[in-house]
Amino acid sequence: MSNAEKKVLEIAIESVISNPYQPRKSFSQASLQELSQSIKAYGVLQPISVRQIGDEKYELIAGERRVKAAKLAELKTIPAIVNNQFNDKDSAVLAIIENLQREDLNFIEEAEGYFNLIEDHGLTQQELAQRIGKNQSTIANKLRILRLSKEIKEKILENGLTERHARALLKLPDDELRILALEKIIKNDLNVKKAEDFIQSMLEEIAVTQEEPVRKQRIKSFMNYKIYINTIKQAYDAIKDKQEKAEFTQIDKGDFIEVTVKIPKA
Repeated sequence: MSNAEKKVLEIAIESVISNPYQPRKSFSQASLQELSQSIKAYGVLQPISVRQIGDEKYELIAGERRVKAAKLAELKTIPAIVNNQFNDKDSAVLAIIENLQREDLNFIEEAEGYFNLIEDHGLTQQELAQRIGKNQSTIANKLRILRLSKEIKEKILENGLTERHARALLKLPDDELRILALEKIIKNDLNVKKAEDFIQSMLEEIAVTQEEPVRKQRIKSFMNYKIYINTIKQAYDAIKDKQEKAEFTQIDKGDFIEVTVKIPKA
């Protein structure tokens, strides 16, 4: 790579434009403020990476967080490594890789970044996997998450759930059932294993009948009685802490569940 292709310059911050394939969508304002204070004190220690796209314009390849923090610090210029040998596809791939190496992306942003690269640049899953150093099966599993509705993806992120939670929800046949399951997972703070077990129990209930209206009603009823029983069990656990001889039994009577709690008087 010649010096003409790669060089370090001090460029105007206003001349830097965002990479259209920047996969990271959210930036912590508190974190940006901290970095901004550091930049005010010591300057930008690591140059951003850009490519020149006009006489006075540079497209970001890596370093959007540094640019945002530098703007907060009211800097007029920023040090940049200018790479003029990169084409559109290279720039898009590098934006993904830079964020992955920093672990800055949540798993949905990562999946969306892969999807955009494949759609807009004609990459196959295998070609993309080779470029970013991952297995093709990993890319495929990430992309499957995008089948979830926007509402479900937002709730997953808002409640700090994991990629495995998301993939477990995909086992359910439609979004109505996925939302029912997700509400249960959030309300009861189910870890991945418990969420997977609960979804499996839903699938077993689905298998009982193939009639759509009946199937959904059975699932809703199933979820309701499970929630009620769990509430009773939680109360029983509190009793058990005080009275070791307390007993709990549960019998499936077909149309209803019979729950008995015995509390000794003595």
